Amino acid sequence: MRISQEITDKFSIGLSLLCAIHCLALPIILVLLPSLGALQLQDDSFHIWMLIAVIPTSVYALIRGCNKHKNYRLLFLGILGLSSLTLAVFFGYAIAGESGEKALTVLGSMILVLVHWRNFSLCQKHKNCTYHQSKS
Repeated sequence: MRISQEITDKFSIGLSLLCAIHCLALPIILVLLPSLGALQLQDDSFHIWMLIAVIPTSVYALIRGCNKHKNYRLLFLGILGLSSLTLAVFFGYAIAGESGEKALTVLGSMILVLVHWRNFSLCQKHKNCTYHQSKS
């Protein structure tokens, strides 16, 4: 369990990148491979399931990391990224249309990628981090 924060940071980065790729590349992929339209990847339920995966892993990794390196600004920025994703899923299309929804999703995803990367980096450098304790 000592490396659980490291794993959840990496998992959160992957999920956030998947959100951004899904948002930006899916229309192109569906034009090139129309049979993928049967998978219903453009459905709202996909976005909700992604949020269900992203929110707990991000919150867990950021709280664990911030408790180690004490940079709580990362937690605030992570909440900002998660809020952007949540707004995009539930209100983005209604408020700003398809373009606004995509912009909110990509913005939130990129914020989370950068925050988790920084959280992971700080935890590796911090002398009290679980990463260093597990190597000792």
